Amino acid sequence: MAEGVFITFEGIDGVGKSTQAVHLCSVLESLGHLTLHTREPGGTRIGAEIRRILLDPSLQELQPQTEILLYAADRAQHAAQVIQPALADGRIVVCERFIDSSLAYQGFGLGWDRAAIARINSWAVNGLAPRLTIYLDQEPQHALKRAGQDRIEQRTLAYYQRVRSGFLQMAREDSARYVVVDAGGTIAEVSQRILDTVQRRLTQ
Repeated sequence: MAEGVFITFEGIDGVGKSTQAVHLCSVLESLGHLTLHTREPGGTRIGAEIRRILLDPSLQELQPQTEILLYAADRAQHAAQVIQPALADGRIVVCERFIDSSLAYQGFGLGWDRAAIARINSWAVNGLAPRLTIYLDQEPQHALKRAGQDRIEQRTLAYYQRVRSGFLQMAREDSARYVVVDAGGTIAEVSQRILDTVQRRLTQ
């Protein structure tokens, strides 16, 4: 059986990751590929409970270290229960968020030790890493107009600017895995940019 392909979508809140991930899976399925669309946090039954805690706006006392570890716990369950089995089955796994989100949000955004965050998460997922990461880029002041008001989304514009800068830095440092896609324009325009990238990368 052919080896599966792990693709992640990254970006700040409101850039359209869910819409584009669903659309990409639909197009890939129409081309004859087996796909799996999933997300973090909350891609498993246990993860859904962790997600509820992480995003609850009433839990403002939740500490940054707790936040980091809860995301890693969700990711550990998700990788073992969902992602790895699908890859073993030869599927293209399209996942909204992965370790890069923790590095961007808790590392660059909150200022916590990125090397420690990377170690914790690499251990949690047994070294699993995406083959391709699609980063949807948009200025926070535009993207956040489409975001909600969960515990993370209530953070300041300056926080999201740090998160965006972090994603862009990671994209520069790992250009073999990352591709930066302009999230501006219509859904169809962004989808075409993504599809062009995926088709090019998967044939390399």
